[in-house]
Amino acid sequence: MTSIDDVIRLLEAAKSSSSEASESTPKTKKAKRQPSAYQKRYSKAFKKHQSKYKTTKGKWKKDGFKRCQKAAHKEAKQ
Repeated sequence: MTSIDDVIRLLEAAKSSSSEASESTPKTKKAKRQPSAYQKRYSKAFKKHQSKYKTTKGKWKKDGFKRCQKAAHKEAKQ
């Protein structure tokens, strides 16, 4: 039968070997996606319309986000 010290030693060895293996493997960076032309148009339209649907303190009015989103989609489609 193995003693507790032997088990602890084995666990520490396994832990250190797995952390060394993960450090040696290089992580590949994913390329960021490029926004589509529609997404760019929608973003500009949304920023343009949001001042109409916000209060002076910067909070959204009642159903303001929903109405702003709808107006921006309508403008971006054209």
